[in-house]
Amino acid sequence: MTRYFTKEEIEEVKKIDLFTYLKNYEPDELEYHSNGTYKTKTHDSLIISNGLWHWFSEQKGGKDALNYLITVKGYKFYDAVAYLIDKIKDNPCSEIQIENIQENEIKEFILPKKSDDYNKVKSYLIGRGISENIIQECIDNGILYQEKDTGNTVFLGLDEENIPKYAFIRGSNSSKFMHEASGSDKNYSFKIVGKERRNIVHLFESAIDLLSYATIQELNNNDWYEETLLSLAGVYRTNSVITSKLPRALLHYINSSKDVSELILHFDNDKIGRGATELLKTKLKNTTIKIIDDPPKIGKDMNDFLCKIKGINRCKNSNLDREI
Repeated sequence: MTRYFTKEEIEEVKKIDLFTYLKNYEPDELEYHSNGTYKTKTHDSLIISNGLWHWFSEQKGGKDALNYLITVKGYKFYDAVAYLIDKIKDNPCSEIQIENIQENEIKEFILPKKSDDYNKVKSYLIGRGISENIIQECIDNGILYQEKDTGNTVFLGLDEENIPKYAFIRGSNSSKFMHEASGSDKNYSFKIVGKERRNIVHLFESAIDLLSYATIQELNNNDWYEETLLSLAGVYRTNSVITSKLPRALLHYINSSKDVSELILHFDNDKIGRGATELLKTKLKNTTIKIIDDPPKIGKDMNDFLCKIKGINRCKNSNLDREI
Protein backbone atom coordinates (compact mmCIF):
# COMPACT_ATOMS: atom_id res chain seq x y z
CA MET A 1 0.00 0.00 0.00
CA THR A 2 1.42 3.37 -1.05
CA ARG A 3 1.97 5.80 1.79
CA TYR A 4 1.60 9.52 1.21
CA PHE A 5 3.11 12.39 3.14
CA THR A 6 1.77 15.89 3.52
CA LYS A 7 3.92 18.91 2.84
CA GLU A 8 3.70 19.73 6.56
CA GLU A 9 5.01 16.29 7.56
CA ILE A 10 8.00 16.62 5.25
CA GLU A 11 8.76 20.12 6.53
CA GLU A 12 8.56 18.82 10.10
CA VAL A 13 11.18 16.10 9.60
CA LYS A 14 13.45 18.59 7.81
CA LYS A 15 13.57 20.61 11.04
CA ILE A 16 15.44 17.82 12.86
CA ASP A 17 19.15 18.59 12.81
CA LEU A 18 21.62 15.68 12.88
CA PHE A 19 22.86 16.29 16.43
CA THR A 20 19.30 16.24 17.80
CA TYR A 21 18.47 13.10 15.82
CA LEU A 22 21.53 11.18 17.03
CA LYS A 23 21.14 12.32 20.63
CA ASN A 24 17.53 11.13 20.68
CA TYR A 25 17.54 8.03 18.48
CA GLU A 26 21.13 6.83 17.99
CA PRO A 27 23.02 8.02 21.11
CA ASP A 28 25.64 5.26 20.80
CA GLU A 29 26.57 6.62 17.37
CA LEU A 30 27.43 10.09 18.75
CA GLU A 31 30.94 10.69 20.07
CA TYR A 32 32.53 13.86 21.43
CA HIS A 33 35.30 15.13 19.15
CA SER A 34 36.82 18.37 20.41
CA ASN A 35 35.99 21.94 21.42
CA GLY A 36 32.22 21.52 21.30
CA THR A 37 32.19 19.42 18.11
CA TYR A 38 31.09 15.81 17.65
CA LYS A 39 31.67 12.93 15.27
CA THR A 40 29.92 9.65 14.52
CA LYS A 41 31.21 6.29 15.63
CA THR A 42 30.81 4.75 12.16
CA HIS A 43 32.44 7.62 10.25
CA ASP A 44 35.09 9.43 12.30
CA SER A 45 35.59 12.01 9.53
CA LEU A 46 31.95 13.10 9.83
CA ILE A 47 32.07 16.12 12.12
CA ILE A 48 29.07 17.91 13.67
CA SER A 49 29.67 21.55 14.58
CA ASN A 50 27.46 24.63 15.09
CA GLY A 51 24.33 22.73 14.04
CA LEU A 52 25.91 21.53 10.78
CA TRP A 53 27.55 18.28 9.74
CA HIS A 54 30.36 17.70 7.26
CA TRP A 55 31.64 14.33 6.03
CA PHE A 56 35.24 15.32 5.24
CA SER A 57 36.35 12.07 3.58
CA GLU A 58 33.49 12.35 1.07
CA GLN A 59 33.29 16.17 0.90
CA LYS A 60 29.57 16.14 1.65
CA GLY A 61 27.61 17.96 4.32
CA GLY A 62 24.40 19.54 5.46
CA LYS A 63 22.30 20.27 8.51
CA ASP A 64 19.24 18.06 8.84
CA ALA A 65 18.98 14.38 9.73
CA LEU A 66 16.97 13.69 6.57
CA ASN A 67 19.89 14.61 4.35
CA TYR A 68 22.20 12.52 6.55
CA LEU A 69 20.03 9.42 6.18
CA ILE A 70 19.96 9.85 2.39
CA THR A 71 23.59 10.89 1.83
CA VAL A 72 25.43 8.83 4.44
CA LYS A 73 23.19 5.85 5.23
CA GLY A 74 21.86 5.34 1.70
CA TYR A 75 18.11 5.74 2.36
CA LYS A 76 15.83 6.70 -0.50
CA PHE A 77 13.99 9.98 0.11
CA TYR A 78 10.61 8.24 0.63
CA ASP A 79 12.06 5.72 3.10
CA ALA A 80 13.99 8.39 5.04
CA VAL A 81 10.87 10.55 5.47
CA ALA A 82 8.79 7.55 6.58
CA TYR A 83 11.50 6.46 9.03
CA LEU A 84 11.71 9.88 10.69
CA ILE A 85 7.94 10.33 10.86
CA ASP A 86 7.61 6.97 12.59
CA LYS A 87 10.43 7.85 14.99
CA ILE A 88 8.76 11.12 15.97
CA LYS A 89 5.39 9.42 16.36
CA ASP A 90 6.72 6.67 18.63
CA ASN A 91 9.09 8.87 20.61
CA PRO A 92 8.91 12.66 20.06
CA CYS A 93 12.42 14.10 20.13
CA SER A 94 13.45 16.98 22.34
CA GLU A 95 15.63 19.56 20.61
CA ILE A 96 19.14 19.70 22.02
CA GLN A 97 21.59 22.44 21.18
CA ILE A 98 25.31 21.64 21.16
CA GLU A 99 26.11 25.00 22.73
CA ASN A 100 24.10 24.07 25.85
CA ILE A 101 26.32 21.13 26.76
CA GLN A 102 29.70 21.84 25.21
CA GLU A 103 31.06 23.86 28.15
CA ASN A 104 31.13 20.77 30.37
CA GLU A 105 32.75 18.62 27.69
CA ILE A 106 35.58 20.72 26.31
CA LYS A 107 38.69 18.60 26.43
CA GLU A 108 42.27 19.53 27.20
CA PHE A 109 44.32 20.25 24.10
CA ILE A 110 46.68 17.32 23.63
CA LEU A 111 49.40 17.59 20.99
CA PRO A 112 50.47 14.39 19.20
CA LYS A 113 53.94 13.25 20.27
CA LYS A 114 56.65 14.66 18.06
CA SER A 115 59.12 12.47 16.16
CA ASP A 116 62.83 13.24 15.96
CA ASP A 117 62.77 13.17 12.16
CA TYR A 118 60.58 14.39 9.29
CA ASN A 119 61.32 11.81 6.61
CA LYS A 120 57.77 10.48 6.16
CA VAL A 121 56.22 13.94 6.25
CA LYS A 122 58.64 15.29 3.65
CA SER A 123 58.20 12.25 1.42
CA TYR A 124 54.42 12.50 1.62
CA LEU A 125 54.19 16.24 0.93
CA ILE A 126 56.81 16.19 -1.83
CA GLY A 127 54.79 13.34 -3.36
CA ARG A 128 51.84 15.70 -3.49
CA GLY A 129 53.92 18.30 -5.28
CA ILE A 130 54.70 20.57 -2.32
CA SER A 131 58.00 22.45 -2.49
CA GLU A 132 60.71 21.08 -0.21
CA ASN A 133 61.77 24.65 0.57
CA ILE A 134 58.27 25.49 1.79
CA ILE A 135 58.04 22.27 3.80
CA GLN A 136 61.32 23.11 5.55
CA GLU A 137 60.15 26.68 6.20
CA CYS A 138 57.04 25.33 7.95
CA ILE A 139 59.14 22.91 10.00
CA ASP A 140 61.55 25.68 11.00
CA ASN A 141 58.62 27.90 12.02
CA GLY A 142 57.15 25.17 14.22
CA ILE A 143 53.87 24.67 12.35
CA LEU A 144 54.60 21.27 10.80
CA TYR A 145 56.05 18.05 12.20
CA GLN A 146 55.91 14.26 12.11
CA GLU A 147 54.01 12.31 14.73
CA LYS A 148 56.06 9.82 16.71
CA ASP A 149 55.33 6.09 16.11
CA THR A 150 52.66 6.65 13.42
CA GLY A 151 54.62 8.96 11.11
CA ASN A 152 51.47 11.01 10.53
CA THR A 153 51.70 14.60 9.31
CA VAL A 154 50.75 17.22 11.92
CA PHE A 155 49.74 20.75 10.89
CA LEU A 156 49.72 23.21 13.80
CA GLY A 157 47.75 26.39 14.37
CA LEU A 158 49.39 28.95 16.68
CA ASP A 159 47.85 31.77 18.67
CA GLU A 160 49.09 35.37 18.82
CA GLU A 161 51.91 34.33 21.16
CA ASN A 162 52.96 31.43 18.92
CA ILE A 163 51.53 28.85 21.30
CA PRO A 164 49.94 25.78 19.60
CA LYS A 165 46.16 25.78 19.93
CA TYR A 166 45.14 23.61 17.00
CA ALA A 167 46.48 20.46 15.35
CA PHE A 168 45.25 18.67 12.25
CA ILE A 169 46.60 15.16 11.72
CA ARG A 170 46.58 13.23 8.47
CA GLY A 171 48.22 10.02 7.34
CA SER A 172 51.58 10.37 5.57
CA ASN A 173 50.50 7.84 2.95
CA SER A 174 47.76 7.20 0.42
CA SER A 175 45.09 6.64 3.09
CA LYS A 176 42.42 9.22 3.89
CA PHE A 177 43.12 9.14 7.61
CA MET A 178 42.61 12.62 9.03
CA HIS A 179 41.31 14.18 12.22
CA GLU A 180 41.84 17.06 14.63
CA ALA A 181 43.75 16.57 17.86
CA SER A 182 41.61 16.44 21.00
CA GLY A 183 40.82 19.93 22.31
CA SER A 184 41.82 21.74 19.10
CA ASP A 185 40.58 25.32 18.87
CA LYS A 186 39.31 26.11 15.36
CA ASN A 187 39.96 29.81 15.97
CA TYR A 188 43.63 29.01 15.34
CA SER A 189 43.87 26.83 12.25
CA PHE A 190 46.97 26.26 10.12
CA LYS A 191 48.20 29.52 8.58
CA ILE A 192 51.20 31.42 7.27
CA VAL A 193 51.13 35.10 8.24
CA GLY A 194 52.78 37.21 5.56
CA LYS A 195 55.76 39.40 6.28
CA GLU A 196 54.25 42.24 4.26
CA ARG A 197 50.69 41.88 2.92
CA ARG A 198 48.80 40.99 6.11
CA ASN A 199 45.66 42.92 5.20
CA ILE A 200 45.10 40.70 2.13
CA VAL A 201 44.23 37.15 3.18
CA HIS A 202 44.16 34.08 0.92
CA LEU A 203 41.67 31.45 2.12
CA PHE A 204 41.86 27.69 1.60
CA GLU A 205 39.77 24.70 2.61
CA SER A 206 42.78 22.70 3.85
CA ALA A 207 46.45 22.94 4.80
CA ILE A 208 47.41 20.89 1.74
CA ASP A 209 45.67 23.40 -0.53
CA LEU A 210 47.42 26.26 1.25
CA LEU A 211 50.87 24.70 0.73
CA SER A 212 49.96 23.88 -2.87
CA TYR A 213 49.16 27.53 -3.58
CA ALA A 214 52.44 28.63 -1.97
CA THR A 215 54.29 26.14 -4.17
CA ILE A 216 52.59 27.46 -7.32
CA GLN A 217 53.61 30.98 -6.30
CA GLU A 218 57.19 29.80 -5.83
CA LEU A 219 57.15 28.14 -9.26
CA ASN A 220 56.06 31.49 -10.73
CA ASN A 221 58.92 33.25 -8.88
CA ASN A 222 56.50 35.15 -6.63
CA ASP A 223 57.27 35.94 -2.98
CA TRP A 224 54.76 33.56 -1.36
CA TYR A 225 56.16 34.28 2.14
CA GLU A 226 54.98 37.89 1.92
CA GLU A 227 51.35 36.80 1.60
CA THR A 228 48.98 35.77 4.39
CA LEU A 229 47.56 32.29 3.82
CA LEU A 230 44.82 30.91 6.06
CA SER A 231 43.39 27.38 6.09
CA LEU A 232 39.79 27.13 7.32
CA ALA A 233 40.05 23.43 8.26
CA GLY A 234 37.12 22.60 5.99
CA VAL A 235 34.13 24.60 4.74
CA TYR A 236 30.40 23.94 4.63
CA ARG A 237 27.66 24.40 2.08
CA THR A 238 24.19 24.87 3.51
CA ASN A 239 20.82 25.94 2.18
CA SER A 240 20.36 28.73 4.71
CA VAL A 241 22.51 31.86 4.52
CA ILE A 242 20.72 33.32 7.54
CA THR A 243 21.59 30.50 9.95
CA SER A 244 25.07 29.82 8.51
CA LYS A 245 28.08 31.24 10.30
CA LEU A 246 31.45 32.42 9.10
CA PRO A 247 34.25 29.87 9.66
CA ARG A 248 35.69 30.42 13.13
CA ALA A 249 39.28 30.71 11.89
CA LEU A 250 38.30 33.49 9.49
CA LEU A 251 36.12 35.34 11.99
CA HIS A 252 38.90 35.25 14.59
CA TYR A 253 41.52 36.51 12.14
CA ILE A 254 39.30 39.38 10.99
CA ASN A 255 38.49 40.40 14.58
CA SER A 256 42.09 40.13 15.81
CA SER A 257 43.75 41.76 12.80
CA LYS A 258 41.29 44.68 12.45
CA ASP A 259 42.77 45.82 9.12
CA VAL A 260 41.72 43.03 6.73
CA SER A 261 40.73 44.72 3.47
CA GLU A 262 40.61 41.83 1.00
CA LEU A 263 39.83 38.10 1.02
CA ILE A 264 40.89 35.94 -1.92
CA LEU A 265 39.00 32.63 -1.95
CA HIS A 266 40.71 29.56 -3.38
CA PHE A 267 37.97 27.03 -2.58
CA ASP A 268 37.33 23.79 -4.44
CA ASN A 269 35.57 23.45 -7.77
CA ASP A 270 32.76 21.36 -6.32
CA LYS A 271 29.32 22.04 -4.86
CA ILE A 272 30.64 22.57 -1.33
CA GLY A 273 33.46 24.87 -2.39
CA ARG A 274 31.26 26.93 -4.71
CA GLY A 275 28.52 27.09 -2.07
CA ALA A 276 30.98 28.25 0.59
CA THR A 277 32.25 30.94 -1.78
CA GLU A 278 28.75 32.31 -2.35
CA LEU A 279 28.06 32.15 1.39
CA LEU A 280 31.09 34.31 2.24
CA LYS A 281 30.21 36.79 -0.51
CA THR A 282 26.70 37.13 0.91
CA LYS A 283 27.75 37.31 4.56
CA LEU A 284 30.38 39.99 3.93
CA LYS A 285 28.70 42.02 1.17
CA ASN A 286 27.83 44.90 3.51
CA THR A 287 31.35 45.19 4.94
CA THR A 288 34.40 47.08 3.69
CA ILE A 289 36.16 43.78 2.91
CA LYS A 290 36.60 43.06 -0.79
CA ILE A 291 35.94 39.45 -1.86
CA ILE A 292 37.76 37.90 -4.84
CA ASP A 293 36.88 34.42 -6.08
CA ASP A 294 40.01 32.69 -7.42
CA PRO A 295 39.40 28.91 -7.57
CA PRO A 296 41.88 26.43 -9.11
CA LYS A 297 42.25 26.95 -12.85
CA ILE A 298 42.27 23.17 -13.45
CA GLY A 299 40.87 20.26 -11.46
CA LYS A 300 39.02 19.99 -8.17
CA ASP A 301 41.29 21.75 -5.70
CA MET A 302 44.61 23.61 -5.40
CA ASN A 303 46.59 20.40 -4.90
CA ASP A 304 44.96 18.87 -7.96
CA PHE A 305 45.97 22.00 -9.89
CA LEU A 306 49.56 21.81 -8.60
CA CYS A 307 49.88 18.12 -9.42
CA LYS A 308 48.67 18.75 -12.97
CA ILE A 309 51.23 21.56 -13.36
CA LYS A 310 53.98 19.20 -12.22
CA GLY A 311 52.65 16.20 -14.12
CA ILE A 312 52.21 14.06 -11.01
CA ASN A 313 50.23 10.98 -11.99
CA ARG A 314 48.41 10.56 -8.67
CA CYS A 315 46.23 13.52 -9.65
CA LYS A 316 45.47 12.46 -13.21
CA ASN A 317 41.78 11.78 -12.42
CA SER A 318 39.93 15.00 -13.20
CA ASN A 319 36.62 13.94 -11.61
CA LEU A 320 35.63 17.08 -9.70
CA ASP A 321 33.73 15.10 -7.07
CA ARG A 322 36.77 13.03 -6.08
CA GLU A 323 38.94 14.02 -3.14
CA ILE A 324 42.58 14.34 -4.14
